[in-house]
Amino acid sequence: MPWVLQIEGRAHRVADSGPYTVWMILSPATLFSSATLVAAGAYVLAALWPRPATPVPDDRADVVPQVHQAPKADAAWWLLALGWLAQAVAIATDGLDWQHQPLLARFGFGPALSVTTWLVLGVYALERLQLDSLVARRTLAAIAAGSVMLAAAFPGQVHPTQHALAPIHWLLGLASYGLFGAALLHAAFLTLAERRMKRRLPPAGIPLLRLESLTLKFVWAGFVVLSATLVLGYLFAQPWRWDHKSVLSVLSWLVFATLLAGRHWMGWRGRTAVNWLYAGSALLLLAYVGSRFVFEVLLHRAPGSH
Repeated sequence: MPWVLQIEGRAHRVADSGPYTVWMILSPATLFSSATLVAAGAYVLAALWPRPATPVPDDRADVVPQVHQAPKADAAWWLLALGWLAQAVAIATDGLDWQHQPLLARFGFGPALSVTTWLVLGVYALERLQLDSLVARRTLAAIAAGSVMLAAAFPGQVHPTQHALAPIHWLLGLASYGLFGAALLHAAFLTLAERRMKRRLPPAGIPLLRLESLTLKFVWAGFVVLSATLVLGYLFAQPWRWDHKSVLSVLSWLVFATLLAGRHWMGWRGRTAVNWLYAGSALLLLAYVGSRFVFEVLLHRAPGSH
């Protein structure tokens, strides 16, 4: 008969294989723990990896040996890639339990942050040739390491999917977090590019107008996905409840809608547009991650419980 394996507060069904207990090594709990350790370690090393050495000018090559910096730069990115892949394994093994019917999904502010940083790192990796920055790499790696450990320390609760649209609603919600996170990343680089332009410094990486266009595209994509998330949530969460999560989510939607309308009809750009993006993202962060943090960490109870 199947039995339940308890590891780190997580219950996982494991088939009874008699003497072949080596099957436990491949259990979801073991894979999650191993992937979490690998991801956290790789991200920490990537964050602490030293700055590549400055090459010595050619006219002094006969006096001072040339310093090869490529291995260090490559090693940092390989560490980020290793952490990203390990984090994907951790998310996949702990987020959903496909062996149960109805499907079980784990929710919490830790896993939500982990998925968000994982998506943002994926976007950053795709554009790393143009957005490459030592400060950005170290900051994102440190945030990713923290989110991975938070997901392990505060896994949240397991909930059954009582509606066919629920998994799509959850995935779209996480995708909206990732898209707005990518928009924030580009907005940060946009702010730095504007400062360089004001100081009459040469542009670095993606040109200013291109950065502005990419930021707006990510905002539009996040807005569309967030809209679909709210519509699906209204359809399967009957009766609709105006709790803190719903109110903050709708408020963030209104802020993003105002940002896009202001951009289209009034030409908002620069600091004005970025401030509206920050405000909407803060409301969206509080809507789910913030409320979950209050309930799970500060109040030590599940949302909706009394």
